[in-house]
Amino acid sequence: MEKIFRCRKCGNKMKSTRLDNYHVKTTCGCGFIDYAPAPSASRAINPNLSKDNLLQIKFGEKGELFFQLDRADREQMELITIEEISMLASSDYDLDEVLKPLVEKTAKRLGVDVCSVYLWDGEKMVLRASHGLSQDAVGKASLKPGEGVTGTAVKEKRPLLVADVSEDKRYKIFPETREEQYRLKSMYSYPIFTDDEPVGVLNAQTVIKREFKEDEIYFVSVIANLILGAVKMRKRR
Repeated sequence: MEKIFRCRKCGNKMKSTRLDNYHVKTTCGCGFIDYAPAPSASRAINPNLSKDNLLQIKFGEKGELFFQLDRADREQMELITIEEISMLASSDYDLDEVLKPLVEKTAKRLGVDVCSVYLWDGEKMVLRASHGLSQDAVGKASLKPGEGVTGTAVKEKRPLLVADVSEDKRYKIFPETREEQYRLKSMYSYPIFTDDEPVGVLNAQTVIKREFKEDEIYFVSVIANLILGAVKMRKRR
């Protein structure tokens, strides 16, 4: 049975186009475009699905399980995510409704355990959306410039990559985020500015030590710019 996609803007039936084995692009006559996972039934019977489409499994030294993607596959998935987030950023949704799926999609594509967005309120950086941290911390956890790794990235106006935050004296844990239970390790903190004015910070964190590849770091910078665009657009309204 064919799955029917309804437009989130006008409610009409949307036309669906398969992008690959796992993604569907939907378009509506009103001009709204969305993306969705391919129905599981159609994935199962897809004649184009072969061993080449399956993620390669890799085991670490301690028996950890990883999914390994080559650069071409990562870039294809990142392009899909960027297009999805571009549509979210330029949509009519409130900013908080944009940031929540944004951090979820970014975390999924980067393969990180935590992805968070802090926004500047004029005095400090306030947590506005997070995938991986407790939702109780959203709107409550905050950092001043120079405070924690996040605040340091803002003060120094440059991205910070920390291999192990447990060994970094700048790292600050907020009880409300409940992040201590994850024992987070690697962290990439990317500050967002317009001219010399801070706008926010995009953070990516993992529970194991890992290196962020060049294309992944570039991907974070693109998502950060989309966040900047989303904030600016909503300030004009």
